[in-house]
Amino acid sequence: MKFTPTEKDLEQLGQMGLTPDAVQHQIDNFKQGFPKSHLDAAATPDNNGIIRLSDKEIARYEKQYSTLSNGKKLLKFVPASGAATRMFKDLYSFTATYFGVAGNFGKEFPEVKTFLENIHTFAFFNDLKAQMATADLDIEDYLHRGDYSTVINFLLKEQYLGYGSLPKALLKFHRYGAVQRTPLEEHIVEGALYAKSSDGTVNLHFTISPEHRAAFRRKIAEVKQYYESTFGIKLHITFSEQKHYTDIIAVDEQNNPVRDEEGRLLFRPGGHGALIENLNEQRADIIFVKNIDNVVPDWMKHTTVIYKQVLAGMLLELREKCFDMLRTLDTHPDSKTLAKLIRTAKKDFNIMVPEGCDARTLRNLLNRPMRICGMVKNLGEPGGGPFYTIDSMGTRSLQVVESAQVNHNDPQQEAIFQASTHFNPVDLVCSTKNYHGRYFDLRKYVDPQTGFISKKTKGALTVKSQELPGLWNGAMAHWITLFVEVPVATFNPVKTVNDLLRKEHREG
Repeated sequence: MKFTPTEKDLEQLGQMGLTPDAVQHQIDNFKQGFPKSHLDAAATPDNNGIIRLSDKEIARYEKQYSTLSNGKKLLKFVPASGAATRMFKDLYSFTATYFGVAGNFGKEFPEVKTFLENIHTFAFFNDLKAQMATADLDIEDYLHRGDYSTVINFLLKEQYLGYGSLPKALLKFHRYGAVQRTPLEEHIVEGALYAKSSDGTVNLHFTISPEHRAAFRRKIAEVKQYYESTFGIKLHITFSEQKHYTDIIAVDEQNNPVRDEEGRLLFRPGGHGALIENLNEQRADIIFVKNIDNVVPDWMKHTTVIYKQVLAGMLLELREKCFDMLRTLDTHPDSKTLAKLIRTAKKDFNIMVPEGCDARTLRNLLNRPMRICGMVKNLGEPGGGPFYTIDSMGTRSLQVVESAQVNHNDPQQEAIFQASTHFNPVDLVCSTKNYHGRYFDLRKYVDPQTGFISKKTKGALTVKSQELPGLWNGAMAHWITLFVEVPVATFNPVKTVNDLLRKEHREG
């Protein structure tokens, strides 16, 4: 059935920047589905899919970063729009089902038991204690009496401390004696340590939700002067939100549009892949991309800082080589020079060059955005991994592939998926300028066939949602891509509140 919008629908779409044709395309994607990725091999150090650097190379690239970044504009790009609700999933489940004030709940709620046994050690404990005190409640008394639901409600509910609805960026993660830091602040510190431009400016860009903008601004106003004076930097912090025109219509199991209680079309955010639009607006020579919750205290930062500099030094060196190759191609090189350039493209950039490649084709293969992605050894974390894939045109390339993109019912594809040795920790260093100094339109390098569909319940109705190609998956599918092994110490995300109890997040 063709999508036929009402007048009110057209008004709603106009406010979002969407057209009926765009919505029809989304519905067609639901009907047709997305093809699964065609895995050719797991990318590993053994098949040159992942570069394993020697100590000598690490030292060289670290030095190259210091030299080649001079005069360049550097930027940290941090996806930070998500609320912390999922971080407290176990606590929410507990308060919804536990109505006693005593008893042994350790077997039924082991994560909650761990949380409560360690509650005094969390960086936010003093704030929680003070919040309860404003209501003339003594947190120690409630803990002693076993009235745990009250304590947790004061932590999570919006009218109290509000941790359940705040973004992760603004929760207190780490403690430094009497001082506590949020992930927002830890990213500021990281920026001061490895992303300071020559003029002393640290540029940070956070993607946020509109409802959190005021809270972000308040926090930055509170801490900006302190970090500028402490690190001798000038902070330039900007925000953006996901574009409404990247939202995806929700449909039922028959692929008919779903409406809310007021009769308006129901849309869902397009996932982190929508952020390619936000990244496309950034203007910098080198862009570091890292998730908001992957931060550590200062005593753990050393390895992260070194490898960020190493990856950026490697990118800058390779980018200069790539630009030199493109300039040579502009001079109409002879066949011998062209053959040499082709060998370099294969060896240094892991680019699949077709047989009989001419100068124009090679130029197109080299004149693209470039990224170097850190990869850690897979220790069982869920998420995407590095693979060689083959697209619909038969082109073999390195890609980050999520489990949802793989046909696990195909024994061969499943065997390749299981053979993966590394994991994508979202540790990217990107170059989005061409050799003429102009910025690429990153939207032209997305593979639209790498989205995926999921199902969720809305009351008694099953609603299908669609996610755009992920930011570091299909949204960067046609970039020049290299994978580099980085230490697992650079990957310490906080997915649940109890992750903050791991030694990597404690005081050194």
